[in-house]
Amino acid sequence: MDVLSIGIYVVDVLGRPIDQFPEKGKLALFDELEIHTGGCANNTALALARLGISTGAMGKVGTDTFGDLVLQTLSDNGVDVAGMRRGAEVSTSFTFVAIASDGERTFYHYIGANGELCEADLNWELIKTAKILHIAGALVMPRFDGAPMANVLQEAKRLGITTSLDTAYDATGKWMETLEPCLQHVDIFIPSIVEAQQLTGLSECREIVEFLRNNYDIDTVAIKMGEKGSYVSTPETELSVPAYPVNVVDGTGAGDAYCAGFLAGTIMGWDLKAIAELASATGAACVTAMGTTAGIQNLEEILKISHQ
Repeated sequence: MDVLSIGIYVVDVLGRPIDQFPEKGKLALFDELEIHTGGCANNTALALARLGISTGAMGKVGTDTFGDLVLQTLSDNGVDVAGMRRGAEVSTSFTFVAIASDGERTFYHYIGANGELCEADLNWELIKTAKILHIAGALVMPRFDGAPMANVLQEAKRLGITTSLDTAYDATGKWMETLEPCLQHVDIFIPSIVEAQQLTGLSECREIVEFLRNNYDIDTVAIKMGEKGSYVSTPETELSVPAYPVNVVDGTGAGDAYCAGFLAGTIMGWDLKAIAELASATGAACVTAMGTTAGIQNLEEILKISHQ
């Protein structure tokens, strides 16, 4: 397989528009309700499959209806689910996403099965078949973050697999304390600007990349900046790619879609500029529909965005 996406798998319930929450004990109405699968690893895996990349999923869900929904959705999209684990002791992770009129999102999250994922849950026979191992949702997997994740990345690199890492926002505030053991084993690092700033204590993209490269020898860093586009750097090249103008319906999952585009371009052997443009266009397609992947159709449709 081309890419194996390890990390968090979630069911998202999205409500829109929700501009404020009612007082305790009161009721408020909203107009739209949708149920989607979500979570960084899930979103990236689905988007990769739609871009025509051979993709596998590895993570943990419960033996509940939401777990069924996650596995069914992945399978329906052609993602290999042989690496997914099910645990009867915990429910599938769940997020309620309140989407405001302007598209801004507020989240209520139940960590569930993602909090139980550990090194012992991983299937190394499957990992060995991957060209890229992508870990998505670092900093929100308490039993896998830190040393266990570093072990997996180190072993993958030893096997000649390209390693890729995408972070989530660390509500515990530990940031570098948790992530540092992992970074020296990462080939492609794709954080958001806010996460990169929190991790390094630096504000400018170029100095963030310099810090990461000097200290951890990371080859490729792509910093996601939402509507401001992205900054991408390798030892040979640096470039800024704009965000493509599209009609924004829901920003959920745009960063995960960006990762999918970036990894798809990498697998297809494109040059850095083409890879970054595909990543940006995949992120743009994502925000045109409710949910984390509904806006992503196929490679042909994505390329229309970047060539408009």
